[in-house]
Formats: sequence, structure tokens, C-alpha cells
Amino acid sequence: MPDKKGLTLPEVTRIDEVSHSKLFTVEALDLTFSNGEKRQYERIKGGSRGAVLVVPIDAENNLILVREYCAGTHDYQLGFPKGLIDPGETPVQAGNRELKEEAGFGAKQFAELKLVSLAPSYFNAKMHILLAQSLYPEKLAGDEPEPLEVVKWPLNDWQSLLQQTDFTEARSVAALLLAKQHLS
Repeated sequence: MPDKKGLTLPEVTRIDEVSHSKLFTVEALDLTFSNGEKRQYERIKGGSRGAVLVVPIDAENNLILVREYCAGTHDYQLGFPKGLIDPGETPVQAGNRELKEEAGFGAKQFAELKLVSLAPSYFNAKMHILLAQSLYPEKLAGDEPEPLEVVKWPLNDWQSLLQQTDFTEARSVAALLLAKQHLS
């Protein structure tokens, strides 16, 4: 069947669950491409809830970041507040909740910057990147195992933020650049 670009998607002839954990399900897909070529691909089965990442900017034009433990790199990383969208929430509601839980701020003004795919070759996951302004202090209890360090960074010094060795997460880097473009 042709997709919206006129390309014919491969036919999925079989899907097998390869592995399952508390967080992930890995599937093997048997595919037949339009030229007859057959291949098996693996993917992480994604949920449909989606996620949000919030770029908060306070009244003094500071970015609000959090430093938190990341199991994938076994290190503390600096990034923007983020999390899953809970059932029944809009991306903005989820973003405001995550901002309150992780950074201790709410926001009166949001702009959706972009809906991004995280790793489309392997994972069907989407993340809404939001800009948050008109911040006010409000803390909600979250699910983090330890308090997160909240870091204020001057927006006009964004280029030195990109040079920080603990600011490496691609989603946060992309979000920073999208926010800068939006505010220009």
C-alpha cells in the first residue's frame, strides 16, 4: 500500500515477540519489500501515550534545566524536564505536570515547538517538545528516586550550554535549538 510520499510500505508477514521486560517489548518483524526482498527487522514496541519535553524560560530569561541520574549512561545528565503523557492528559497538561514535579515550576504559557520521533528505525515513540514561559513556583511530588538538581542557565549563553560535557542528550539539544529558533 502506498504511503503519503508515494512509496510502498513493506508487507509485514509475521510479528514475533522476542523479549519482554517491565519497560520494553522487543518484536521481530518479517518483511517483504516491494522489490520482493525479504528481511527481518527488530523493533521496540512503543506505547501510544507519547511523551513531553519542556524548555522552561523564566522571567529573567534563564533556561530551567534539571540534572538527574540516567541509567543508560550510568551518569548524571543535564537536560530539560520530561516524561510520559498520562492517560487523559494533553501534551500541555503533561508538560506542566512534569515541570512542577521535576523543577518546581508551573507555566501559564506554552507553545508546541515540534513533535519528534525518538529513534524511528527501532522505536515507535513520539515526543512533544514544548516551550514554557510565564513561570510560577509550584512543586508536585513526582516519581524520581532522589531530588533533582535544578539549574538555571542564561538563555543568551546557550552556546556554552552546548559545550557542557553533561548536556549531551539529543532530545534536549534539539529542544534548545528549536526554542532558540522559535524565539528569534
